[in-house]
Amino acid sequence: MNPNDDSRRIDAKMVKELRDKTGAPIGDCKNALTETNGDIEQALIVLRKRGVAMAGKKASRSTNEGSVASYIHAGGKIGVLLELSCESDFVARTEDFRELLHDISMHIAASDPKYIRREDVTAEDFEREKEIYRAQAAATGKPANVVEKIVEGKMAKFYEEVCLLDQPFIKEQTVSVSQLIASKIGKLGENISVRRFARFKVGEASWTIAQTRQIAGEETK
Repeated sequence: MNPNDDSRRIDAKMVKELRDKTGAPIGDCKNALTETNGDIEQALIVLRKRGVAMAGKKASRSTNEGSVASYIHAGGKIGVLLELSCESDFVARTEDFRELLHDISMHIAASDPKYIRREDVTAEDFEREKEIYRAQAAATGKPANVVEKIVEGKMAKFYEEVCLLDQPFIKEQTVSVSQLIASKIGKLGENISVRRFARFKVGEASWTIAQTRQIAGEETK
């Protein structure tokens, strides 16, 4: 064996460390480490990209199974109900799926998203925010093309603040909630989607109820 071969530096301890961080199969962890010459941080990125790619391929597959979970936070001051969907009852009963259900419920309690996806933002909210950002940018006196780029950047930040899937996951800020879900899709091999959620906080006159537009359409039929 070539003494300069980087693959020699990849041992069982490194594979276990990567598996503990990602939950990915041992073979995938070893392949990612080999591909990145033993760089665990880069291997994390490789696995996340693969998870996102697999999630994209499975996105059109129907998710008619799943589970509902409740989460109570801050000494009973905040409560969340979440429906997380998948393709089979078998996956819905796995520890990985239950862990994801808990983590997303906890995230919703802490981060208070108003929508699930960008596509779910109402036209009224979209236009209001865009006009505010456009007015702010125009006030700087910058050219129109620069103003539009500023608006695009601010809208991306707006989505990150109000859309669950765009928000940085509270337990690992370098990963978005959508990437968190994608990693589980990559591991479990089934499409997984947030179907709807409700968030209540003691003392607040209003509460958040969010659902995908497809569900909203189904319920009005």
